[in-house]
Formats: sequence, structure tokens, C-alpha cells
Amino acid sequence: MIRFFSTNLQRIFTITIVFSILGMVLVSYTSSTPKPNLGVAYKQPDILFFLADDMTSVDCEPYGNPDVKTPNLSKLAQEGILFNNMYNASAICCPTRQSLYTGLYPVKNGGYPNHSKVYPNILSIANHFKSIGYRVALIGKQHYSPMPNFPFDYLGGRNSDNGEGQDINLADAEKFINQDKSKPYLLFVATNQPHGPWTRGNRSAYKAEDIHIPPYMVDTKLTRETLVNYYAEVTYADSLVGDCMKFVDKYNNKDNTLMMFASEQGSSLPFGKWTCYNMGLKAAFIARWPKVIKPNTKTDVLAQYIDVLPTLYDAAGGNPESLRGNKEQTMKLDGKSFLTALKGSNKDVRNYVFGLQTTRGIKNGSDNYPVRSVQDHEYKLIWNINFVDPFLSSGSRVGNKLYEGWLKESKKDPKAFAHAALYRNRPEFELFSIKDDMYELNNLANDPSLQKVKNNLFEVLKKWMAEQGDKGIDTEWEALSHFKTDTLNWKSDAD
Repeated sequence: MIRFFSTNLQRIFTITIVFSILGMVLVSYTSSTPKPNLGVAYKQPDILFFLADDMTSVDCEPYGNPDVKTPNLSKLAQEGILFNNMYNASAICCPTRQSLYTGLYPVKNGGYPNHSKVYPNILSIANHFKSIGYRVALIGKQHYSPMPNFPFDYLGGRNSDNGEGQDINLADAEKFINQDKSKPYLLFVATNQPHGPWTRGNRSAYKAEDIHIPPYMVDTKLTRETLVNYYAEVTYADSLVGDCMKFVDKYNNKDNTLMMFASEQGSSLPFGKWTCYNMGLKAAFIARWPKVIKPNTKTDVLAQYIDVLPTLYDAAGGNPESLRGNKEQTMKLDGKSFLTALKGSNKDVRNYVFGLQTTRGIKNGSDNYPVRSVQDHEYKLIWNINFVDPFLSSGSRVGNKLYEGWLKESKKDPKAFAHAALYRNRPEFELFSIKDDMYELNNLANDPSLQKVKNNLFEVLKKWMAEQGDKGIDTEWEALSHFKTDTLNWKSDAD
């Protein structure tokens, strides 16, 4: 009898100690979470962030495309600010989104391959904003993992899209906006458009023969037909932006609502997605906040998606320098606030932007083809680390009708053929003068007059990789161990 009571008392004591420790950990984390210094009169803004999917930055009216119809993006730009130098860290969906939501570059947060997971201790924007009183939700494409690291209130929608049926029900987004006006909201609208299969939108609004073919593409019949389908879906995505703008206007807080549009990374056409070229890494990025942003303005400041989290936190009245990226509160964010740019300053918050490509694990991808890049306002350096092998992806695989057509039909033009062939077989280094060569057609890596520029950028790139724990080829080999393990189905978004 005595032994029985003794054993149970030990169990009760042990359980009490365990819960006490857990409670202390929770209190410690909560108390160390930075609180915003709002001041007496500051009212936190509502925030709506619209994220497109696989849309090349230049493929909309505000960024100068003469063909594609995007009236709502044009209106958003007229009412806000357009960023000329916003970049992703990786031109693949999952690493892009996880770096956007964590403020950390992909290798540091662990989610650098596609369909990957971040490390278990990583915090996200949902954690940070819930801690300062925001309602935080996401509707549409998630593509992040593990789920507990991204505690959005999920409003439903598809994680991938086969082009049939309803992608997202924006009525659910409007309902969320209006359900509780006692707290500000942070809402991500993450459509699957214009990710393939490019079956949405009004294709009859475009004529293949009238389309202007950008110089990094080869002008073939299939190229034109493909652009018709793709542009129609861009226009469809633009209509969803228009719906969201109406929600914001109806909510009666337009002046203090920060609305942002981001194009994610480039389309799956060659030289876009899966690369470190700017048709892959560069993003269309537009922000409107009538209370703060001067309408119809542009900025040239260098910025990356990792900068969005600290910028929004700054806009919400918090101190972005106090943010940490992990539960232990030891990991400072890679991102930097560009709130000053929203307020009209053209002073840079960073000197360089960086990019990486992990091909291992993507559908039809190379076993090991890591790519890294660094860029300032003048030049872009790309390092194809395992350049002796061909670059393989869904866009460059043997049998891809579009790309094989480019190779075949450009043979009469040596310069065009050399560029098309470059997509699959690249030199170790590529150096481009960004201001003079926006499509990156002229590799200056062997120009004797630019060796100092090349060497300096290469040193900056290697230093950044070391800071990130990025070992290049070895990091690429480890990519499969970073794949997600939860039960979400990504089969229809295999790329």
C-alpha cells in the first residue's frame, strides 16, 4: 500500500515538474517576443498581400509589356509605388514562399529544395504578427512545411491547380476581412495563377501573330501559342487582384490598408523558373498604402522577398531589428526593412541581392546542379558550380517541344542558337551588365576590363554562402533530406 502511494506521488511530482518546465519555456518565449512600440496615436494598418504564382516580372502592363492586359495592376501602380529592383532568393515556388514568410534565406531556414520543409525551430510571419495582436490568415496555395511553423488561419483553396474548377473562393477572404474589426488583419491571398497548365482566362483576347517576342526567347509558332495561353492566365490573375482591391475599398479602411502585389518568380518558360537569371529571380512588386505611399511613384532600391517580413512588422509599429527567426531567439533575420522606401526614400537598405537554385529533387531535374548568384545595381554574377554537367529541368529536358523547337529553328542565327543552347549547357561564370542588358544575353565574364568587378562579386558571393552554411555541391547532395514529410499532395505541382 505504501509502495503504491509512493509510486503515484512520484508520477504526480514528475508530471508537475514537466508541465512547470514547459510553462517556463512558453513564458520565456512569449516574454522575449518583441512587442511593437506603437505610441499613443499610432493605428496599426490592415495588410493584404497578393501573391501570384510563376509570373515573370516583366509580363504585365506596369513593367512595360506591350501585349499583356493587366488593368488592375496598372491601377494599383498608379495608386502606389512600383519596385524596379525586387528579387526572390530562389526561382522555385516552395523556397520562395518559405523565405518570404520567414525572412531567412532558403539554406539558413532549411527549405532550399522545392517541396521542402524548414527546420522545426524556425518562426514565420504568422508567429510574429499573432504576437502583436493581428488576425493572420492565408487563402490558396500554401507550399510550406511543417504546418506548425506556419500557423496561419487557413481559409481554404487549392495547394496546386489543374486548371479546372475554382482555385480559391475570394468570398472567404472578404468574410475574413470583415469578421472582426476590433483587430487589424494580415491576409495572404496566394493564387495558383498563372502557374501552368495555362487554361484559364480569355485566350481570344490575344492574337499570336501580334505578340512581341522578347529577345531571350526564340520566335516560333509554338512560342507564340504558348504566350497566348500564358498571357490569358496572367490577365485572369489580374482580375483576382481587382477583386481584392474592391474588398479593401469596401472595408472602409482603405487609407490605412497596406496592399502589396508580388509576382513570385518567373514563369516555366526557358530562362525563367529554375534559374538564377533575372527572368526567374526578379519580381514584379507593387505596394499601395494611401496614408503613407505617394501615388504613381517608383523606387530603385535593392530589395528581396526576405525583406518583406521585417518591413511589414515595421509598418505595424514594431522594431524589425528585434525580430528573430527561431524559437530560441538567437537567429537574426536576413531581411531588412524597406519601410523608408514606401515613405519615399531612395536610400538602399542593402548593397547586394543573392540567388540560389537547387535542381536536385525537381521533376526531370539534374542530380546535382547548384547555381548561386549575386547582384548590385550595375552587375550580376552567376556561378554555375557544377557547370561540367548539363542543366536539366522540365523546361530543358530532351523531348520538351518548346525548347527543342528553339534549338531547331534558331540554327540559322548563330547568336540566337548559342543563347538557346546556353539554357542547357552553361559556363562556370556568367557576368552581365544589368543596366545595359536586362535579358542577360551578353556574358562579360571573360572581359579583361571587368575582372576586378567579377572577382569582387565572387568574393561577396562566397562570403554570403559561408554565412548561410551553404557548401555548394555538398549542400545540393543533401537536398533530398530537406523534403517535406506531411501529407499534403503536391503531385500536380511537381515542379
